[in-house]
Amino acid sequence: MKKKRVSIKDIAAQLNISITTVSFILNGKSKEVGISTALTEKVLKHVEETGYKPNLLAKSLRTGKTKIICLLIENIADPFFATVAGYVEELFNQRGYKIIFGSTKNQAAKTRELIDLFRDRHVDGFIIAPSEKLEADITNLLNESIPLVLFDRYYKEIETDRVTTDNYEGAYNAVKLLIDQDYRNIALITIDSEQTQMHDRLLGYEKAISEYGLKPYTVKMNYQKVEQTAVEEITQLLTQNPDIDALFFGTNYLTLKGLQAIEELNLSVPGDIGVISFDDHDVFKLLKPNITAVAQPIAKMSEEMVNLLLEQIDVTKAERTKRQVVVPSTMHVRDSSIKKINHNA
Repeated sequence: MKKKRVSIKDIAAQLNISITTVSFILNGKSKEVGISTALTEKVLKHVEETGYKPNLLAKSLRTGKTKIICLLIENIADPFFATVAGYVEELFNQRGYKIIFGSTKNQAAKTRELIDLFRDRHVDGFIIAPSEKLEADITNLLNESIPLVLFDRYYKEIETDRVTTDNYEGAYNAVKLLIDQDYRNIALITIDSEQTQMHDRLLGYEKAISEYGLKPYTVKMNYQKVEQTAVEEITQLLTQNPDIDALFFGTNYLTLKGLQAIEELNLSVPGDIGVISFDDHDVFKLLKPNITAVAQPIAKMSEEMVNLLLEQIDVTKAERTKRQVVVPSTMHVRDSSIKKINHNA
């Protein structure tokens, strides 16, 4: 015979106390309302013995909150997004919230499907790394006053809370580092995208190249086909342009594909080709030579996005304005971008 689920009403009847008293104790408000320590301990012991489990749906209907946050990221397998997910989950757990993750694969249809799914589950808020062509969906969330923070990229025409790094400055500094190290034919390997983070990295590259009167080389790849075509495209670029002496990669996963192409062409790093990646990767410190990278401050960015979302959850719309947080990146200079003259000495 199936065991009946224990309710607060059952506990109150079994202990001959009010339902309100049981509710206060289970919600941690004993001291606040003057319930004795002895009675609190008695109720908690009885709860443990009876196996009582709270009805979270009923609680959410009463409070208007589920204590669940939805984090939508491009790809949970990507080191950058995986690290963000780890930090965000831990920070929310410390505040009594649980996290639901979703990988969008940078596809608008998939992102839209996940937003609709978790909106219907009444999550307390969203943190989203949005794909292209999602403006209407983001606007709908804002119009419904659902707490929302965008990160990594955003829509310039929509005012939202957002957290990013300075992609323009990071890219500019990376290319300038290569120029300072005596590289002169520097190619950018990036994703064919109008998303703000990729666009700003392109602009940073172009600014540094223009300032020094150098020739730009830019390869824009289809994100959905990187696994299939990236190595071949980079190999073709280097074969057709033998003067290229440095590669700046717009993402860490493109860097890994580029290193594979360089190895297949029997070129040396940094002697034949200098290399810098936008976004660090744990493996970059282990490779020989190890790889210079523009690192996004993931811990700080995660902290900022959690704080922004909690602000929205805790205050009314009229009490706050939208905030845009830009966190500076950090350059980790390693062997792959050292000056060629030093390498050959």
